[in-house]
Amino acid sequence: MATLDALLAGLARERSTGALRLGRNGTIFLSDGRVTYMECAQTPNVERMLTARGRMTEAALRGLQADGGCERLLAEGAVTRGELQYAVLGVVLDAAFFLLPTGGTRPKFRPGERHWLGGQWFFDVAGLVRECARRRACLAETWPSADVDMLPVRPMPWLPGHAVTLTRVQWEVVVGADHKATPLELAKQIGRSGYSVLLAVRQLAAAGLLAAPDPGRATSAEKGPAPSTEPEAGRLPKRARHPYARPPHDPGAAAQPLGPPVTGDPTDLALLMRLKKALEELS
Repeated sequence: MATLDALLAGLARERSTGALRLGRNGTIFLSDGRVTYMECAQTPNVERMLTARGRMTEAALRGLQADGGCERLLAEGAVTRGELQYAVLGVVLDAAFFLLPTGGTRPKFRPGERHWLGGQWFFDVAGLVRECARRRACLAETWPSADVDMLPVRPMPWLPGHAVTLTRVQWEVVVGADHKATPLELAKQIGRSGYSVLLAVRQLAAAGLLAAPDPGRATSAEKGPAPSTEPEAGRLPKRARHPYARPPHDPGAAAQPLGPPVTGDPTDLALLMRLKKALEELS
């Protein structure tokens, strides 16, 4: 079975327009062979991002989808073009992070099918792959165990010290955590990108602000003893002092820009990518 990268490359050569459906996992939309939008079942889509954060009601959004689409959304002023652009960027990067490495699905291409937002922005697949590698390296460097990605988020009931400083996303994670939702479930509830919540949860784990898994809710991710990661005194273990991240590409290779090169208003999207990366590093 051809890899997803290869399928997209073939559709690009054929300048195809339509939707590549990946079973229940997600959908990739293309226009004239270029990726315009991606959504993944595991992460919030743009509709969820808009409604969960109170920008508009679900009923109003359904009305826009049925009549006018993106043009009407921007004309009515519920969101600015820049806000929508930033939301789409986050959704596409989220979807790419989970969809591009997957295999075993049976993709089905539906010619002519378009997303209701239309072809407003375009994404380069090779650039998306590079950005996914950078994000995995960042997650591994922040906290080396992926177990916290799949466990319910359980903030500590007390502080490990006298005070802590939280980023905006970390604060929303702590406030929104119900001790039942996993990071990706929580991302949908609070209207944040899946990756930003994964990163915030790993940062909280590294700071000793997450409680140990509840034995009554043990999952396969929690089973299987690992001496180097056993919790002590009801807390997750402290982060090891040596780095865990792998380089996202061959160190000897020529330097390549991080993030997806884009066409169709490239200046704005390139700026958003730089701002997004800077905010992640500051947090």
